Amino acid sequence: MNEEKNLKTMWSLILATALVLFLVIFLGVLIWNQVKQHDYIGRTDQQVYTITINGEGKVTAIPDIAEVSVGVQTDKSKVADAQKENTDKMNKLIAGLKDLKIDSKDIKTSSYNIYPRYDYSSSRQTLIGYTVSQSVTVKIRDLEQVSKVLDLAGSGGANQVGSLNFTIDDPENIKQDAREKALANAKEKAEALAKVAGVKLGRLVSFSESSSGGYPIAYREYFLDSSMKTVAGSAPTVEPGSQDVIVDVMVTYEVL
Repeated sequence: MNEEKNLKTMWSLILATALVLFLVIFLGVLIWNQVKQHDYIGRTDQQVYTITINGEGKVTAIPDIAEVSVGVQTDKSKVADAQKENTDKMNKLIAGLKDLKIDSKDIKTSSYNIYPRYDYSSSRQTLIGYTVSQSVTVKIRDLEQVSKVLDLAGSGGANQVGSLNFTIDDPENIKQDAREKALANAKEKAEALAKVAGVKLGRLVSFSESSSGGYPIAYREYFLDSSMKTVAGSAPTVEPGSQDVIVDVMVTYEVL
């Protein structure tokens, strides 16, 4: 009998506790809804209003690498002779680049071509020889070496030098700085607009971005006659300049 009474008492306590928890949760939700309704006074069905605004962030950076294309074109009556001379010159050129502490991974063969040459002066096609051309793209991580590489290209037998450009090896950190500036700019403009409109700025509900800048600074392409030689001190002085990395953002804030 006592055991049955105790069991009933225990269930009564459980039910009372559950009822109290339900009332606490119900009152909490009710209070929260009243608070939210205060932020949505005058709105139908708690419609969410937003402000969409743009922002811009710009970071000016100094390029830290250069790239240049260096090549040799050889004309001979026999294809084997053209290949041999071209290969000898290119091997010598690549060895010179490595002497300037250019790493092998930064020297990439970008093209190798063999094609016949014809004479059309006698109103017919006459084979007169072959042209072999080969070029490498050189990445220069020490910008103090740029002039030396150009000098070596001339003195080492290269007759095609071009596409010199300066760029940023790893632009992501710079883009992140520009992105943060753009978001700060957008938020500042949104807060100013919200103040004028007499509303409160809420949470960020959407974000998009586009970026520009950070493109290589390109220089003209040079074609050197194979007979041209450079002399000490003739290497050009080159300057990397600067680049603007710009991030534009479009953000939407909730207004209360």
